[in-house]
Amino acid sequence: MTAKFETLVEDIMNMVDEGVDRIDDVAIHSFVSDVEWALRRQLLKEERQDKNSVRMSNVGKPDRQLWYEVNGAPKEELRPATRIKFLYGDIIEALVLFLVKAAGHDVSDSQKEVELEGVKGHIDCVIDGVLVDVKSASKFSFKKFKDGTLPEDDAFGYIGQISSYKQAGQWDKAAFLAMNKESGELTVYEPNPIDMDENADERIRHVKEMVEQDTPPERCHKPVADGKSGNLKLDTQCSYCAFKHHCWSHANDGAGIRTFIYSNGPRFLVKVEKEPDVPEAT
Repeated sequence: MTAKFETLVEDIMNMVDEGVDRIDDVAIHSFVSDVEWALRRQLLKEERQDKNSVRMSNVGKPDRQLWYEVNGAPKEELRPATRIKFLYGDIIEALVLFLVKAAGHDVSDSQKEVELEGVKGHIDCVIDGVLVDVKSASKFSFKKFKDGTLPEDDAFGYIGQISSYKQAGQWDKAAFLAMNKESGELTVYEPNPIDMDENADERIRHVKEMVEQDTPPERCHKPVADGKSGNLKLDTQCSYCAFKHHCWSHANDGAGIRTFIYSNGPRFLVKVEKEPDVPEAT
């Protein structure tokens, strides 16, 4: 009996629970090859070079952030721990695809190149005829896939990315297959058509024109009040942006962003009316 996409997660969990009589050699070799690619991608210097171009993987990002990326604006360097996090994220995604195959589902078109309006991208794969983007996610991010709230808080532009892939390859259906890298839980999230960008080609045309402008677009988000102190801080999405210090270099009367270390993490202040009673990062 041919496996159905609708039972994908259930089939994987049953397979892991019950075990298998044998593991397909081709699936093992494919997994090893994917892990090798992950190691090269994250560790080789030549693979780390910034790709200052419009790609399907970045067209969903906010305009100003994308302008900075394509035009090579100064940005934060990735910490070694962050690079390791990206590395095991890639390895987890390779593992997920291996589990899909071991559970008897059809996986095709891995890393197939697609093109839309002259912009190229590489899809993760097609599972049982459905275009699929595989994601490893933190507990917080995983919840957005599981609950279907990703369109409400899509800081990395995942919806725009998969919309471009879908239109470029003319697939009927598209979905995310996400793993909670803390718990091992899996979920499939198929965005509602209303949440997808059915005119991804228009978005790409806009982006190509926008990044050629001499100056960046308006800031993506306004700062928000930090309690009742009178201080203003970056909103959550801006706080994750690698270009935030460049973007807000004129904040605090030209001093730039001031970062204060609270027990629940750093807080990036663009206006300080009352000095926080916590350490400030230098």
